[in-house]
Amino acid sequence: MNITGAGSVHLQKNNQMQFCSVDVVNDISSEQFKKEYYNQNKPVVLRNLSKQWPAYTKWTWEYLKQVAGSKSIPIYNNIKSDAYTPINKADDYTTFGEYVDMISKGPAEWRIFFFNIFAHAPQLKEDFTWPSDYVKGFLKSMPSMFAGGKGSITHMHFDIDLPNLIHTQFIGRKRVLLFPNEEQHKLYRKPFEVLSLADFSNYYDTAKTKVDTVKFPALELAKGYDVILEHGDTLFMPSGFWHHMEYLESGFAMSLRAWNKTLMGKINGGWNVIGMRNIDNLMKKTMPQKWYNWKQKKIYQAANREITLINTL
Repeated sequence: MNITGAGSVHLQKNNQMQFCSVDVVNDISSEQFKKEYYNQNKPVVLRNLSKQWPAYTKWTWEYLKQVAGSKSIPIYNNIKSDAYTPINKADDYTTFGEYVDMISKGPAEWRIFFFNIFAHAPQLKEDFTWPSDYVKGFLKSMPSMFAGGKGSITHMHFDIDLPNLIHTQFIGRKRVLLFPNEEQHKLYRKPFEVLSLADFSNYYDTAKTKVDTVKFPALELAKGYDVILEHGDTLFMPSGFWHHMEYLESGFAMSLRAWNKTLMGKINGGWNVIGMRNIDNLMKKTMPQKWYNWKQKKIYQAANREITLINTL
C-alpha cells in the first residue's frame, strides 16, 4: 500500500473546526482495504482505481451530451432548505445538454443530484468495473451522477439510506468535508432530517467562510476530514458519514452505492426513507413554522449536551 496522506496524524484547526487529511493511497489490496478502512468505517481516497476504466478518458462533457443531452433533469441551487422545503425538492428543470453548456461556460452555482444517466444510456455501464472485491452489496440498479458548476455547493448532510459509497470524481476538482455520524449533534443535525442547521459554505477560506462558531459553538468540537478530489480520484465514504462538497471547478462524479454491512444499519436506513422522511414532509406541510421552531429547540439542546459532556471530561 502506498499512502500519500495520513489522516490519523495531521489534526488541524481551520476556521475553528478540527479536521484531518484523508488517507490517499495509490494502490491497495482488497484485503488491506477491508482491514484498514472498510471494517474501521474510515474514509480513504483510492487514486488509481478508476484509471483502469475506459470511463477515465472516455467520459467527457461532449460524450455525455451525445448519449443523454436531451434528457430532462432537476437542478439545485446553493440556497439551504428552510422550514417549508421538502427534502430534495428541485429548484428548476432543464435538459442535461443545456445544463452542461451552462456550467462549461464558467462559474454556475447549479448542480445535479442523483441523476441516473445510466438508465438513459445503459452503454455507460460498460465503461467501469464494479469494485466488488473492496465493497460487497452494490445496488447495481442505482449508479448515479452528481455534477456541479464552479462554485456550486452540496450542503452538509448524510445519505438517508445509510449506504457505503464509492464516489469517483471526473473532470474538475471538488473539495469535501467529512464527519463520522457520531459527530451529528456537534454539527447541529435537524431532527427527522439528514441535514445540518449550520452553513459550512467556503469552510476552508477565512475570507469567505459562512461557518459561524458563535451561533454554533459545538462546531469547534467536531472532528472530521478534509480532502480535495481530482479527476480519477475515488473516495470511499463509509455508511452514515456526513459530507459537504464544494466544486472548485465544474465537474461531475459517479457514486456507486452498497448496502450497509450490518442488519441494524439496513433497518435504520429503511426507517429513514420510509418513516422519518414522510413524517418530516407531512409536518412541513401542515405546521411548518411550529415544526421548525421545535426542531431548533431540540438541535441546540443536543449540541449543548455535547459541549457540557466534553467540558466535564
